[in-house]
Amino acid sequence: MQRPTMFHRLSAEAIGTFWLVLGGCGSAVFAAGFMSGDGVHLGIGFLGVALAFGLTVLTGVYAFGVISGGHFNPAVTLGAAVAGRVEWKVLPAYWCAQVVGGLIGGAVIYLIASGKPGFEATGHMAANGFGAHSPGGYSLAAVLITEIVLTAVFLLVILGATDDRAPKGFAGLAIGLTLTLIHLISIPISNTSVNPARSTAVAFFN
Repeated sequence: MQRPTMFHRLSAEAIGTFWLVLGGCGSAVFAAGFMSGDGVHLGIGFLGVALAFGLTVLTGVYAFGVISGGHFNPAVTLGAAVAGRVEWKVLPAYWCAQVVGGLIGGAVIYLIASGKPGFEATGHMAANGFGAHSPGGYSLAAVLITEIVLTAVFLLVILGATDDRAPKGFAGLAIGLTLTLIHLISIPISNTSVNPARSTAVAFFN
């Protein structure tokens, strides 16, 4: 099989990050607290949003991982470089592709959401935050501890699941389920980032 070119790798990272933002943040914006016309709560809540993020990563890894490694996250690319899984020289290009892909995802969410009369982007784009911008009102220190610890755990799972000695074919499942669990823990704290590209994608429009 022909080795993917850098164009293919960067395109895969951009599309995968786009899908992550659209699927994860989109579910939070459109479906988390949805109310029917007669006042019945039909939203998916925190559990549904956590599953949406996990599913986007799971499907993205299986679709694009063979091309680019399926990072969709600058922190993951950095971890892969530290572990010798990817060349250091590609970091800037990967990061740019991830941020651009995420911003396109954020733009699509914003454009769709703007189609609803009365929509106000500020505070309604699934952006991360602390204090008044944290769903549970958590402090900056609490948010930083949460994000640092969970990002580290996420990287360790990714590196372990993609190691040559790990069972073949299960990396996407392990990574997707880990991201789901991470969101179950931290949505109330920070709206969950563990991904600078995901955060930038919606903060820009928020």
